Amino acid sequence: MGDRRFRFGLMAGGARDGAEWAALARRAEELGYATLLTPDTTGTADPVASLAAAAGATTSLRVGTFVLSAATRPAAMIAWQAASLAFATGDRFELGIGAGRPGGEADAELFGVPYGTAAERIRRVEEVMDAVAGPPEGLFAGTGRPPRVLVAASRPRMLELAARRAGTVAFGVPALANDADLAPLVGIVRNAAGERFDDLELCTQVHVVGDEVPGWLAPQLGADGPAMASAGSIAMLTGTPRRMADVLARRRDELGVSYVSVSSMFAERFAPVLELLAGR
Repeated sequence: MGDRRFRFGLMAGGARDGAEWAALARRAEELGYATLLTPDTTGTADPVASLAAAAGATTSLRVGTFVLSAATRPAAMIAWQAASLAFATGDRFELGIGAGRPGGEADAELFGVPYGTAAERIRRVEEVMDAVAGPPEGLFAGTGRPPRVLVAASRPRMLELAARRAGTVAFGVPALANDADLAPLVGIVRNAAGERFDDLELCTQVHVVGDEVPGWLAPQLGADGPAMASAGSIAMLTGTPRRMADVLARRRDELGVSYVSVSSMFAERFAPVLELLAGR
């Protein structure tokens, strides 16, 4: 494998107000997180506004969508938003894109756009990548440097598309998935990517740091702490910071995963792990 140095992103859904959001961004930068990531849901702020604000409150922190839904916006609009964020952030923006999410049909209905079939949504992701790489004539192109593109995928067709065209592949797996479950998905990416596999960044998400899953989070994950621990879930890290760091280092060495996003509720608890792996 190529040189896969660790990067860590902080996943944050929002804050009480702009001041708290700016403070969160500054704290993420202080702790050494590489990116501040935010979702694309109708229950959270528009990522364009929130990420521009986060970048304005920091100096080196990168910001990104995790992930923008290609199912609810025309490709040219996403390319325009991406170029605008690249411009506003000084090229610190990374575009995370996906073909939809659970409950995405409701978002599409709210915006008055067709959600489309799975195949149609995958085509929209391709259209977005085309538009971002080469904006249509007359569309604002920002700095002229397209942002890094992350594609979130869980099924073979999307994994293959991400492998061929994205800079980062984020694996969307169930809360109980472990390394053995992840390995065949990495295999799909490796086969589809061919020679470019060594240049790809592979990403997984950590939803829980510690032994307990907050009561409100368990229903969203569909699993509690004991079940995740018993399964060896990649979405949960337990034990000392050294043990957590060793788990992530082994996963990188065996599967190539070097980009890890962590829920903002565990930003401080995970910070010692980040420190142990910084620069490695």
